[in-house]
Amino acid sequence: MSLKVDYYELLEISKDANGNEIKKAYRKLAMKYHPDRNQGDKEAEEKFKLVNEAYQVLSDEQKRATYDRYGHEGLENNGFSGFGDMNMSDLNSIFESFFGGGFGGGGFGGRRSSQKYALDTQTQIELEFYEAVFGCEKDITYEYFTTCEKCSGSGDENGEKEVCPDCSGRGEAYYRQGFMTFSQTCERCEGSGSIVKNRCKSCDGEGYETKTETTTVKIPAGINHGNRIRVGGKGNVLNARRGDLYVVVLTKDDEHFVRDEQNVYIEVPIFFTKAILGGNIKVSTLRGEKEIKIPPSVEDKKQFILKGEGIDDVHGRGRGDQIVQIKIIYPKKLTDEQKELLEKLGESFGCESTPHESKFDELVDRVKKWFK
Repeated sequence: MSLKVDYYELLEISKDANGNEIKKAYRKLAMKYHPDRNQGDKEAEEKFKLVNEAYQVLSDEQKRATYDRYGHEGLENNGFSGFGDMNMSDLNSIFESFFGGGFGGGGFGGRRSSQKYALDTQTQIELEFYEAVFGCEKDITYEYFTTCEKCSGSGDENGEKEVCPDCSGRGEAYYRQGFMTFSQTCERCEGSGSIVKNRCKSCDGEGYETKTETTTVKIPAGINHGNRIRVGGKGNVLNARRGDLYVVVLTKDDEHFVRDEQNVYIEVPIFFTKAILGGNIKVSTLRGEKEIKIPPSVEDKKQFILKGEGIDDVHGRGRGDQIVQIKIIYPKKLTDEQKELLEKLGESFGCESTPHESKFDELVDRVKKWFK
């Protein structure tokens, strides 16, 4: 990562901002800090890089979910390293792919579409550990955009618009710098080429309104954190068409089980006497209890694999394993009687209680000889 900045603060948006709000904030700041508008300004160039970096993360559902939960470290652990190694031509390519053109005389490629939002929309849901493992059904309440009924999407009370006086209907504003001509989207009409005369009170001239809906979503067994579920025909409404709803899944951790894709880990404590003697012990699995055999003198952190006791693959490609890791527990306090018994046990094995002392005496004698 370039700098550990808060992406939401950088784009000046709230953490629950939707895709359209993210795009609008990005467009505003990318135009402000673009190097062609800030010749020789290294600070503006760095800001331009950071703004692009923030947009690349927050506009991607999976990267955004990872960032929201784990921050910059989570992104780095998933292979996203920001724009540290990218040059300005790379960033300009990203900029141009978003705006449909570029600076430096190339223009923006004509008037922008008047469509103010995408057909698809997204929301997120948080699941308990077991809900993600075994699947479930959840009722989700979310917001979506639809054409304003009062103005039929025009944004004008009377359905009338006039040519934008700033760009003369072209949707672009031009300015010269030396021998070069630059273009940018007209800020007044936002590239549509027209402006509203009598702003619709119902939608505040936007041409669309927000509605709330509740739908039931089936969560498949094995869904993982950051996965998306597509719900057809539940997205935004535009020109009598309705897009899809994408549900980003966030999962909670469990107190005992630790998930690693389709495998699941659990740590099982055993008393040191059991570790020495060995024997059968019962362990909890996702689906009940299983018995495993502990060999005598088992080592701490020894792992045992229970085949097929893990999590189902969300695409139906089998099931993972459960890994049981042993944790040897030693007593923190001993009575005098327990101490005596342990000492007798040690003696019964023919072991000295302080073998290190004789070894230390030998070492001291050897060191003394070095200085004779």
